[in-house]
Amino acid sequence: MKLSEIKLNPNNPRVIKDEKFAKLVKSITEFPKMMALRPIVINNDNVVLGGNMRLKALQTIGYKDIPDEWVKRADDLTEDETRRFIIVDNVGFGEHDWEMLANEWDVEELGEWGLDIPNWAAGMDENNMTDDDVDIEEEFDPIGSASDLMKIVFIFDNEQEAETFMSINHKDKQYKKVCGPAGKIWQINLSTTYGKK
Repeated sequence: MKLSEIKLNPNNPRVIKDEKFAKLVKSITEFPKMMALRPIVINNDNVVLGGNMRLKALQTIGYKDIPDEWVKRADDLTEDETRRFIIVDNVGFGEHDWEMLANEWDVEELGEWGLDIPNWAAGMDENNMTDDDVDIEEEFDPIGSASDLMKIVFIFDNEQEAETFMSINHKDKQYKKVCGPAGKIWQINLSTTYGKK
């Protein structure tokens, strides 16, 4: 199929910029078989419903023609289904098992493939963080028995990451948020008696 026949969807709210787009271009260049496994989805007017960024990447690489199996038609969707597909196609319902990824995969390679590695998963040293960046001395004792407590500190790039982490993993726990230097680091302090005798 001629790439020029496929039209970008101007109403698609998903964009990839700069470094992430460069990674997508690199990924398709190095692993074009992926396009057959995850084709661009178009409607009967050849407008992209899923794969706008892949189309842009193919254009950037210089493709003029692409194999037919890199494109899938979705002619039978209603208008409501089309609108829903555009959003749902880009929603990530699952979450990554970071411990498994850290133990069984190369973190640098995962990053090159386009996976967003949280800074805490990549390691504090890679962030050039020091003990001065973290306020681990600040007391937080919701249970009222500091001598039996262990303090656990989680560090995030921004408040949204911190809030999301807490809502998924520790929604029933008390915690204290601390904003780091110049608002660059968000820290969550949890107190726990786990592991204490």
